[in-house]
Amino acid sequence: MDYQLAFNTSYLFAFAMGLFSSLHCIGMCGSIIGTLTLSLSPEIRNDKGKLFPFVLNYNIGRIISYMLAGALVGVFQHFITLPLSEAEGHRVLQLLSAVFMTSAGLYIAGWFPRFAYIEKAGSRLWKLIEPYGRKLIPVKNKRHALLFGMVWGWLPCGLVYTSLALAATTGDVARSSLTMMAFGLGTLPAVMGVGIMAEILAKLSRMQRFKQVIGVMFIIVAILAAFPWLYPMRLQHF
Repeated sequence: MDYQLAFNTSYLFAFAMGLFSSLHCIGMCGSIIGTLTLSLSPEIRNDKGKLFPFVLNYNIGRIISYMLAGALVGVFQHFITLPLSEAEGHRVLQLLSAVFMTSAGLYIAGWFPRFAYIEKAGSRLWKLIEPYGRKLIPVKNKRHALLFGMVWGWLPCGLVYTSLALAATTGDVARSSLTMMAFGLGTLPAVMGVGIMAEILAKLSRMQRFKQVIGVMFIIVAILAAFPWLYPMRLQHF
């Protein structure tokens, strides 16, 4: 049986994961954007035309870190599955990815709050990296904003870890990295959103029924990830 079905390497799906994670991003990355904004001079902070490049550079840096993490996962997955055949190793990663996605779905829906504890997995690394981010405050130029984003891209986040689990199923370093790039792009509306988009997301984040719908969607996708032969649209890799 071919376990390398493109559903698990769909960049479109990774993008959708990032988009659906927006409810979580508002609370986590939104506050960091606030820190970045408040650290800028009033002249830049009060002019959206001047502020936008700083916020954009921050997000580019954040996505670069996601891609680097994806590349590392792509390398490590070869060692993790080394004792197994290629098909068996891919199958194990499929199932682990499905478990992560199911847990994330239950968490978003409010049915499994303990999923947040998974963020402790990256806490040690974060303690080593976080001081470098503090040194960049106040942000003085666009390069500092880029570096600031690259640091904060390693902030422990359960949903980022979930997307990394998906990236690990690609079986390829480049695809794993691109999967994380797609995920990062999906989070942009929430993190960069200003005005009406941010207001809509903020309202949706307070609607328990909406969060449950998103959580169920994650769970459905997790089932398809575990049993890809059930997926009705087996598109090829692009």
